[in-house]
This record gives sequence, structure tokens and C-alpha cells, in this order.
Amino acid sequence: MHPFPWDPAYAVGHDTLDTQHQQLLAACGSLVQAEEPEHAGFNARLQALLALADQHFVAEHALLDACAYPDLDELRAERQEFAELVADLIAPEHFNPDELQRFLGLWWVGHIVGSAETMRLFLVPASP
Repeated sequence: MHPFPWDPAYAVGHDTLDTQHQQLLAACGSLVQAEEPEHAGFNARLQALLALADQHFVAEHALLDACAYPDLDELRAERQEFAELVADLIAPEHFNPDELQRFLGLWWVGHIVGSAETMRLFLVPASP
């Protein structure tokens, strides 16, 4: 079972953001692979997830800015906090792949659920 499954209730009503949210949760779920010796592909998957996160933050900000979303400062602060927490968790003295996966998955679920209701009020459904 996927540790961070997509729930249709998470949808914000914009195809691009909803697809990115789904991809981010899937990337978090596949970050650690139990059968993989010594987490051989972990770093590549982590870098891909972080690149997807950056792309998402840029797209999300642009879309929400265009529709006069009132909480852009909060989202900007959230993005900064995310970057700082991830940097701390990947530091050698704190690094634990399983803990990082758990943190990232829960962080993204919190990000999605925490902003979905408000975003729905401002976003017009759109296709990518």
C-alpha cells in the first residue's frame, strides 16, 4: 500500500496543481524502497522530488498570484520553511531515509489539505 495515497478530497480544482500534488505524494511514497540495497537510488529520487517541489511552488505561486489569492505571503513562508527543514534533515548528522520520507509525505499532505479549501475559492478549473 502506498504510504501517502491521493484522496480526491485533496483536489484544489486546478488540473495542473492537482496533478503536481499527486506526483509529489507518489514521489514521497517511492522515496524509500525496502528491497533496495543501501538505498542505492535514494539520492536520485530525492533530487527528482525536490525538483518537482520547486516546479510546483513556482507554478502554484504564479497561478495564485494571477487570481489575487490572499495568502501568498503564507505560501512563500511555507516554501522557505520547507527548504530549511529539508536542508536540516538531509544534513549528515540528521540523515535517516525513512524519517525523511515520513517527513516529506506528511509535510505535503499538510500543505495540500491545509490550503485546498481556500485555493478552491480562487482557482478556476483549468487543464494543463
